[in-house]
Amino acid sequence: MSYTIPIGPYHPALEEPIHARLTVDGERIRDAQVFVGYNHRGIEKLAQERNFIQTLVLVERVCGICSHSHALTYALCIEHIMGAEVPRRGQYIRVIIEELERIHSHLLWLGIACHIVGHDSVFMQCWNDRERTMDTLEALTGNRVNYAMNTIGGARRDLDDEKRRMLLEAMDDLEARMGPLARFLTEDKTLAMRTKGVGVLTTEDAVRLGAVGPHARASGVDMDVRRDAPYCCYDEFTFDVPVEHSCDVFARVVIRVKEILESIKIIRQAADNLPEGPINLGNKLPRVPAGEFLARHEAPRGHLVYKVVTDGGQTNRRVSIHVPTFKNAPTVPVMLRGNTVADAGLIVASIDPCFSCLDR
Repeated sequence: MSYTIPIGPYHPALEEPIHARLTVDGERIRDAQVFVGYNHRGIEKLAQERNFIQTLVLVERVCGICSHSHALTYALCIEHIMGAEVPRRGQYIRVIIEELERIHSHLLWLGIACHIVGHDSVFMQCWNDRERTMDTLEALTGNRVNYAMNTIGGARRDLDDEKRRMLLEAMDDLEARMGPLARFLTEDKTLAMRTKGVGVLTTEDAVRLGAVGPHARASGVDMDVRRDAPYCCYDEFTFDVPVEHSCDVFARVVIRVKEILESIKIIRQAADNLPEGPINLGNKLPRVPAGEFLARHEAPRGHLVYKVVTDGGQTNRRVSIHVPTFKNAPTVPVMLRGNTVADAGLIVASIDPCFSCLDR
């Protein structure tokens, strides 16, 4: 006999509201539906009533984990409409903050995944390393969540030699700590039993449903905006784009471990080769002509898209935000089918969802 089990919209394993309706036969999930829309805040509407600097502050609060990504993507749109050339030093600083944000986002997800499967000691280790990364971000920017490092035309704060030295030491320490953590996450038998073959999203389904970011790369989709459509001088850095082909939750663990190591590599290159010169074009309220632009960005969770339309005035005519969770959420019902109810929370969490972004 089939039963319908609701999960959410408020659930102990999920910190944000999502409603999954499972049709189960015993413990086995036969069908699933996912409902969103419990957290709408009207940010796109608010952006139409604010000037460009105010909007930069606003969109940084779309998400607490990838706040820099939202502010940077909006700034890229305005800078293109203005025809502004951002100084290379400012672009390198943007890259450093972006990759630190990616590291702390991935460590957060790895910790939550371990917590869901019952490995609380590893959860605390992941979050300890994440805390150290956030300490580094605070030392560089003065903030731990909303870094306020972007302005229209570049970066707001410079990195002196002492901060660069501290940053490189922090990366050396993190890389050394990632060694045993990576071995555990990829070799532990208990973790493998809870994640291998669980929540499978085939490459065909990932392409068909439009999955992005680490979620797509864990399903064999070789795509990364930093490499495929470089911005902020990413074409000047050497890094690999990890791709896994087991297409399950275990692959999503491995992908994030590998991406942390690649981010460390990028940060070292940016810090060692930080160009001389200004970091921005000045902090005055910019004059933005009428125009429109669509910017693509590789946020920690995946492909982030902003489209901004201006009319020559002091405010935005339209700001449209297209976030990674919007693209990855349709994959959840596919991954749930055929799995057990006990794995449902882990499978939903495996896309690294941000429903604050989704319901902006």
